[in-house]
Amino acid sequence: MRRGLQILRWQSRKITLAPVMLVVCLVLTVPQNGGGQTLQTVNMAIPSKSFQMVIYPLAQQKGYMKEEGIDLRVIYIAPVTSIQAMLGGDVQFTGAGSSALVSIARANAPLKVIVSTNDRVLQWLLTHPNITNPKELKSKRIPTTGVASIATFMLKQILAKHGLDASKDVIYLDPGTNNQLPALLAGTMDAAVLSVEQRYVGLDKGMREMFFFGNEVKNSWGTLGTTDKLIKENPKLVSAYVRATIKALRYLRQDKEGAIAALIKFSGVSRQQASRLYDDLMPTFSRSGAVDEEAQRNDLNIVRQVVNSNDTVPTAKAYDFSFALEADQQLNKTGWKP
Repeated sequence: MRRGLQILRWQSRKITLAPVMLVVCLVLTVPQNGGGQTLQTVNMAIPSKSFQMVIYPLAQQKGYMKEEGIDLRVIYIAPVTSIQAMLGGDVQFTGAGSSALVSIARANAPLKVIVSTNDRVLQWLLTHPNITNPKELKSKRIPTTGVASIATFMLKQILAKHGLDASKDVIYLDPGTNNQLPALLAGTMDAAVLSVEQRYVGLDKGMREMFFFGNEVKNSWGTLGTTDKLIKENPKLVSAYVRATIKALRYLRQDKEGAIAALIKFSGVSRQQASRLYDDLMPTFSRSGAVDEEAQRNDLNIVRQVVNSNDTVPTAKAYDFSFALEADQQLNKTGWKP
């Protein structure tokens, strides 16, 4: 799940993304095949070049999208903007599924999360090496991705589990985007909530890993969102898109060298870093593209805290994993392999 707190006025007029795309977006396209098949153009918004997002350009590069009749265009857009674009009809899918959940809880937006690439949260708490156990975090300063972000509420749950008063015993600070690690390394902060890439830098600089969130809480990660309208009006497209995604997810697990090469091309990381990411993170990838109802409820409980609401959002309003589960069953039945 990712940070997403801005209110979405999804009832407003359709949003045009052309200026945004011209200035800040990179679009990857593949031409139609030579056999005359007409491919349907589909726009997919990706918030970052993180490992779990590689499956979408990978699905295009390996021909899985083409097999399903799709010409995929991967567009890099900030999470909230991608939700607005999707509701406006300019984008069909977004990798910012947690922002979709926030929109559902806050504004009753007509959205669904339909795939979760990971069943473990890819966030870490690193501390200075002199802090050796959770109790020593008392009165310490911890920069997060935002004092009211999803990661912060997850951290509060983790700290409470380890015997701290999560609301009083530590000081949560927002140093600004991507400034958590510099603040930790500079010594102005005692611990920090970090992404996987930041974690590697911190560990290499001698910081201590206190928590891997994926071992402490049961939530989803790397979620794919779409609109209720698309599900209702074009379920065949949704099915085809999800099936291509599950194929790419299987390829990622099956072919380490191919996955590493795709990640290097996608993210621009070194081979050493790509190999490190693969070895560390592959166990967190779901096999079917779905998570169970407990994880779904936990997600929505965190989101409820983020939006400061007492209302409980039913899982059926926020999730529809039927496409992922059906695609997984179909591929099993036909014996499909990468």
